Amino acid sequence: MDLVKNLFKGDKVVWVIFMFLCLISIIEVFSAASTLTYKSGDHWGPITQHCIFLMIGTVIVLIVHNIPCRWFKVLPIILLPLSAMLLFYLTAKGLLVNGAARWIEICGLKFQPSELGKMGVIIGTALILSKMQEEKTANKQAFKYILYISVPICFLIFRENGSTALLLFGVVILMMIIGRIPWKQLGKMIGILALTGSVIILSIAYIPSQTLEHISRRLPTMQSRIRGHLEDKKAIAPAEFDIDKDAQIAHANIAIATSNVIGKMPGNSVERDFLSQAFSDFIFAIVIEELGLLGGIFVVFLYIVLLIRAGRIANKCPGNFPALLVMGITLLLVSQAILNMMVAVGLFPVTGQPLPLISKGGTSTFINCAYIGMILSVSRYAKRQEEQQKALLAGIPIEANTEYPEEENVD
Repeated sequence: MDLVKNLFKGDKVVWVIFMFLCLISIIEVFSAASTLTYKSGDHWGPITQHCIFLMIGTVIVLIVHNIPCRWFKVLPIILLPLSAMLLFYLTAKGLLVNGAARWIEICGLKFQPSELGKMGVIIGTALILSKMQEEKTANKQAFKYILYISVPICFLIFRENGSTALLLFGVVILMMIIGRIPWKQLGKMIGILALTGSVIILSIAYIPSQTLEHISRRLPTMQSRIRGHLEDKKAIAPAEFDIDKDAQIAHANIAIATSNVIGKMPGNSVERDFLSQAFSDFIFAIVIEELGLLGGIFVVFLYIVLLIRAGRIANKCPGNFPALLVMGITLLLVSQAILNMMVAVGLFPVTGQPLPLISKGGTSTFINCAYIGMILSVSRYAKRQEEQQKALLAGIPIEANTEYPEEENVD
């Protein structure tokens, strides 16, 4: 019992959520990876690889959650320039997968530089906000510094993965709201972004695809997805409906529509054989098809509880940096999960966003596990500070902090 307690430290609820998400991932990826099994001819290959990734991810969680959260302040100094260089390299040498160059291969290892960029921006934003807090608001200069680190990375990501860039910048805005950036600055930026975004979306929707292709190879894909989402499908006669036009959306809708309260049970999905990304972008549709409405609600519930728990951990943190860090990380994970679910149920145009800790993946799985480790590290720090505060109020002598000797004062 002591071994388990010493191994799995930090917030127990976060650990339970992590384990449940991993369990659901193993079950659903094993079922949804039928297309990969067919291509490779190896029935156990895809799920074996995924289980190995999850085991490595669990080791990452165990390592990271033992690192004092103060040490995470060093990461932006490394990750921001490194991810910028890799994203530049991506444009010239990136591996094309489904028409997008989001992966690079170095020494036989494939990974997504955007994941490193996301981590660098989130931690960097938390660090800037924590250092520039004043009595009632954040220093006005914080807004400028946050834009200096976030806009270049988001722009580089946007070139090949527009949804990830927009999602990341949206989380940065939420962090600025939490970090008390003046509303005058935020209001101006949000207004400019709303106007600019509307013009860009309308331009992409109506400019001829041949013209867009000369600008970027990804723009015609964005155009077809935007047009497909805005199209009034109710006006199409059943006899004229073309299921192959938007095959992924159609089969995802079929998967959801043919389910029920308890679903078809794991392994009985039909639409997994027709969804090319059933194990990744559209895995939530397979979750509903196999586990039913109850299974879908349970997955949503796990992410909501993670957000609530992160809020409680942040409230217990006496320092600004740990609180902003845990909120930024959790907002990123939950926002990505919401976006993935909205795509699966047809409420948002198709994007390439996996469901965190459930979808099959390599880089995303490892980075998401590192995020969970960071949340747990902050929870350990918050618990330690809470215990010390209670001891002070009770007049009990405080023992030296042997676990976090350098974290008595985290900004």
